[in-house]
Amino acid sequence: MDAPLSFSVSTKKGAARAGVLTTHHGEIQTPAFVPVGTKANVKGVLPDALKAMGAQVVLANTYHLYLQPGEDVVKNAGGLGKFMNWEGPTMTDSGGFQVFSLGSAFGRTITKIAKGEEAPREHGIAVFDEDVASQHGQLAVIDDEGVTFTSHHDGSLHRFTPERSIEIQHALGADMFFAFDECTAPTEPYEYQKEAMDRTHRWAERSLKAHRQNLSANKKQAIFGIVQGGRHLDLRKESAKETASMDFDGFGIGGSFSKEDMDGALQAAIPELPEGKPRHFLGIGEPTDVLTGIAEGMDLFDCVAATRIGRHGSIYTRRGIKHLKGAEFKDDYGPLDPETVVPGTEGFSRAYVSHLIRSKEMLGSVIASTHNLGFILALVDGAREALHAGTFEQYRADFLRDYQSN
Repeated sequence: MDAPLSFSVSTKKGAARAGVLTTHHGEIQTPAFVPVGTKANVKGVLPDALKAMGAQVVLANTYHLYLQPGEDVVKNAGGLGKFMNWEGPTMTDSGGFQVFSLGSAFGRTITKIAKGEEAPREHGIAVFDEDVASQHGQLAVIDDEGVTFTSHHDGSLHRFTPERSIEIQHALGADMFFAFDECTAPTEPYEYQKEAMDRTHRWAERSLKAHRQNLSANKKQAIFGIVQGGRHLDLRKESAKETASMDFDGFGIGGSFSKEDMDGALQAAIPELPEGKPRHFLGIGEPTDVLTGIAEGMDLFDCVAATRIGRHGSIYTRRGIKHLKGAEFKDDYGPLDPETVVPGTEGFSRAYVSHLIRSKEMLGSVIASTHNLGFILALVDGAREALHAGTFEQYRADFLRDYQSN
C-alpha cells in the first residue's frame, strides 16, 4: 500500500460503527482496544499472550522511550515492533500526557477523567503516569514553543517541542502516532482550557508540518491530530472543527473532562470529524467508558488501567471489579471470572491468585493483568460482533446491567 493507512466503515448503527483499519503491519478490526506497552512492553504480558487473547495493535510511549533506551536504540533495532517482538500494528503517543503528569498534575491524584469537582483515583489507584510521579516538586514547565522538563530518572534537563516529538516518533517507527498536545487537568478553569486548546492547535500545525516534510515517514506512518477542550462542550466543538480542518490521517480525542460529561464531550466533537477517518479515544479503558465511546462513534481505545489494577490485585469480571486482596477471596476456589475465560489463565482460582497477590509473588500480577486485558479485548470484540449483527444496543444494556449489579 502506498498510503500509511486506509480506513473503511462497514457497519453503522446510529453513531456506533465497525470497520477495518489497514496499516503496513496488518489490519485492525474496529472498534478495537489497544493495550499499552509504555516502555515497549505490556507490563507482565508476553507478546504471544497478547496475540492469543486477540490483541491487534499495541501502543508505546514517546517520553519513556526517549529517556530509556533512547529513540536511536529502537530505530537501530528495526523500529518499535521488531524491538519488542510484536509483529502487528503499533502506535506511539506524543509525550503530551507525560507533560501533564510532570507539570500541573504532579504529586496530585488528578486524572484525565474527573468526577464532579474532584478527580479521584481509579479503583483507589492514581491514573496519572505513576512512572513519572516518583519524585517531589513540579518537573515540567510549558511555554508556547514547547515544554522543558527534568528526567524523573536522573534530574537531567530536556525539552520537547512539536518538531522534536515528531522526530522521536519517526525514529520509533510506529504505524500510527499522535501530534504533540497539551493535556490539561479536568479541574483547570475555562480560561486556561481555552489557552491550552489554542496552543494544542498551534502545536498540531507544527507537528503536521514536521511530519509531511519527511517524505519517507509519510509513506509508512500515519499522524493523528488531537481534540482537546476539557469538559467544555463549546471548546470541544471548536477544537474538533479546527483539528479536522488539518490534513491528519486520523484523530484522537483527549481526556480531561468530567465522567458525567463524557457523552456530551463526544457528541460535541465527533460530528465535526471526518466520517472516513479513524477516531481514537485516548486513555480510555474502563469497561463502561469503552462501551460509551463505541456508542458515540469512537474506533480505538487505549488505557493502562487493565494492567495497573491487575498489579494491585484487582480484576474485571462480568459482575464488576473484584479486589482479590479481600478476605472473602482467601478460600474462593472458583475461577477468576466464570463468564470470561482468558487464554493463559484457565485453571487459576481466585484463592490462588489472592494468595500470590498477598504474598507479593510476581505471578499473581501477571495472571491478573493477563485476565484484565483479555476481559477488555473480549468485551470490545463482542461489541464489534454485536454491531455487525445489529444488536449492539442490547449488548451494551445487558453488560451494564450485569456489571453494575455488583
